[in-house]
Formats: sequence, structure tokens, C-alpha cells
Amino acid sequence: MRSVSGFRAALLGLLSPAMAIAAPTPAVPQSRTACHVSQTSAPELARLREALSTGRFVAYQPTSLQVVNGQVGRADAASIRADLTALREKFDSLITYDSVHGAQDIPAIASQLKFRALIIGVWNPLESSGLDAAVSAAQQYPQLVVGVSLGNELIFGHRATANQLATLAAQLRMRSPHLSLSVSEPFHIYEEPGASALLGQLDFLLPNVHPVFQPWFHGASAATSAQFVVNVVSELGARFCGPILVKETGVPTAPADGGFSEAGQAAFYNELRQRFPATRARAFAYFSAFDAPWRAQDVTPVGPAHPEEAHWGLYDAARRAKPAARELPALTLRPSPL
Repeated sequence: MRSVSGFRAALLGLLSPAMAIAAPTPAVPQSRTACHVSQTSAPELARLREALSTGRFVAYQPTSLQVVNGQVGRADAASIRADLTALREKFDSLITYDSVHGAQDIPAIASQLKFRALIIGVWNPLESSGLDAAVSAAQQYPQLVVGVSLGNELIFGHRATANQLATLAAQLRMRSPHLSLSVSEPFHIYEEPGASALLGQLDFLLPNVHPVFQPWFHGASAATSAQFVVNVVSELGARFCGPILVKETGVPTAPADGGFSEAGQAAFYNELRQRFPATRARAFAYFSAFDAPWRAQDVTPVGPAHPEEAHWGLYDAARRAKPAARELPALTLRPSPL
């Protein structure tokens, strides 16, 4: 489980659930903030800010994608279309985890279904195929793609270092200066030694902020868990000057004997919407779009398999909406970005 050792434990409520509600945010000198600022990537970043403030993001992996014994299968285009059709009533913006293994079909389908924003994740940015696919999609759908994320928890999973990602971001920016770039890590990674150089290469942040992985979570209220996310983002904002979009936060809906339920997931998001209104600088994505049954057996670089990993979805694996999704108001379709 991903508990946090540093990162202002008292501020974030890691010592007591009640502290997550009451703890103030300390003043941090402005000189500590960092981010990449470029006129070349400014138009893409402006579209991202607009999507943060008025859109609704969801973290999406195709339901047809499976990983078996470490081997990634290929997602089916027809299944991706069915996934995105199911999501489109309640969500207009997507964050993906991969740009290949079938995910290269996502931009075209998302554009046809009138999604307004897409952040493309590159699962392994140290391989050229994923980066090439992301750059190609951004060039082909410039009004849809609002950013590229270099990996998911690469530093935390010891698959890359902060310096490697900073160098990679700088290299990619020389190749495609219009791109807005980010990395996605558990929130405490951004305060570790060497992170400041990486932050200076990023246009926006995609932190993962999971109350579930904190030692006080079980028995805490939905309000405490939601306020924890707010406090974390406030602390990150004191050291990063670009937009912050929480890519992963939420509550699994099973197993019941672990204390998880659909009602608990819905309650968390109800509290989070009240405490964390979206702006052009700060927002959260719903995590995740669909349950992934294969993940109950998935052993990852960050730890062994856990049964709850299969049940993060706001929709089940058959694309049936859970209460957290059903409670969201429908969104009005926008003109298709071309």
C-alpha cells in the first residue's frame, strides 16, 4: 500500500483523520515553485485549462485490454468505440495510459464522438513507438489532444528516474515544441530529491492521490478522504506553477469484506465535488472509467496483486453505470474537434 513517509504529514492528515479537515496550508515562498513556460505550447495549455474548468475528465483504459503474465494484449477498436459511447453522456475529456496496443484508435474515435479533450498517456516513454504514436495523434487532432503524459508511476515503480524523465521531456519538447507535457506519479514523489529539475520541464501535473493507500483511511469519513485530496493539491500548488489535474483518486467498490462498496464510492465523489470545485488551475479526474477484472491477479512493479484493484471503475466491466456515474448530470455535446 502506498502510504506517505514525508510530505508534511501533519498538514495532510496522515496522523489523524480529523486533521485532514482542519489543517491549514502553510505559506511557501514563491521562489520554490517551478514549471515549464513556453509560448509555443501555450495554445495547447490554454485548451487544457479550459477543459479543466468546464469539462469532466475520466481516466480510461479500454475494457478489451488485458495484461496476462506481463504481456499486454491489443485493445479492439469496436470495443473502444462501445466504451467511449458509454462514457460520453457523462464525460467529455479523457486521460489514457497507453498510446499503442490498440490505443492508437482512441483519438479518432474520441473525435468522432465529440469529446473535447484528450491527454495521451505513453506507458513506456523510453521506447520510441509509444512516443511516436502520441506525437502523431497530437499532430492529427490538434484541437482534441491537450497534453501528453510520460508514463504512469515510472519513478515510484523504479522504472525510470526523475532525471531521466526530465531529460526525456526536454528532448521531446525539441522535437514537438507545441506539446504540453506531464508525468504521473503518487503525489509525494514530486517532493523527493531531484524532483525540482523534473518539475521545471513540465507544463502541468497529473498526480495520483489515493486516500485508500493511507493508514488512516479505513474508518475515515468520505469528507475526511475528500479533504485529504484538497490538502494535497494545495501543497502541490505551492511548489508547482502550472495547472494540476489529479489523474487518479477515488474509492474501489469491492470487495465488501475490505470495507468497499458502491455507496462508499459515490459518497466520496459527492464530497470531493463540493470541496474541490474545478478551475482553470485545479481539477480532478474520475478514476477509473471501467472495472478491470484482470487486475485482481496483476502483479506490478509497485507491489503484489490486490482484489480491490479490479473494482475502481465508475462502470463495471459490462459498461453498466454504478451510482457514482448515475448521479452525474449529463453533459451537452460540443462541436467535434477536428
